[in-house]
Amino acid sequence: MAEPLDNLYDENDAEGPSSIYDLKPKTRLEGTVTRTELFGAFVDVGLKREGLVHISQLSEKRVNRVSEVVQEGDRVTVWVTSIEPKKGRIDLTMIEPPAVDWDEIRSGQVYAGTVKRLERFGAFVDIGSTRDGLVHVSEITSDYIQDPKEYVKVGDEVQVKVLKVDRRKRRIELSMKALEEHLLEEEEEEPTEEMLTAMELAWRQAQTGGETRHTEQRHKKAQISRVQDDIIARTLSLRGDEE
Repeated sequence: MAEPLDNLYDENDAEGPSSIYDLKPKTRLEGTVTRTELFGAFVDVGLKREGLVHISQLSEKRVNRVSEVVQEGDRVTVWVTSIEPKKGRIDLTMIEPPAVDWDEIRSGQVYAGTVKRLERFGAFVDIGSTRDGLVHVSEITSDYIQDPKEYVKVGDEVQVKVLKVDRRKRRIELSMKALEEHLLEEEEEEPTEEMLTAMELAWRQAQTGGETRHTEQRHKKAQISRVQDDIIARTLSLRGDEE
């Protein structure tokens, strides 16, 4: 199953939870079946209270009798579905939950997925939800292609962006092109920034050079003025001595 870039659920470490308050939906646990009933199996997950796996949560297939799936003493892997700390109730499932629930999916989110099926109209990608999302052929790449097979194949790991979620029809519209265009925009921005930096540097150098030349000119004028004043002063002094 593909891992989404966000919305990943946490699993407990090897020591397991120390309290019912450490649990949350989708927490993965290892436990031992302590007893079975007609309606389900009780599992010890290392807490004061056992958790209950309802008969409907023992398997994805229909189960007629709990004993068909588990027996007392069996070690099982379970996931938390709900918790009621005040009542000390822990509901469990032996059916691995999807990494991404329908109510977690939002437009604009980015996921890592796996191409599961190709059709002429697009590619179906597993992003960890109960339904694969569809990347329409027009959303696969910026280049024109007539068939998704020209660009991807089954099993490819791809990154996709959620365009739209139709919860009523349980459809997820995805795009690979949107991420491709985003990367291209970033690449185009980089040389622009470099050019602006170079232009700015040249402008500053020009300004600095201009200021330097202006300063030198002022110094030369001042020197000439001082020499002229000195010549005039000496000339006046000599005339005074002659008189």
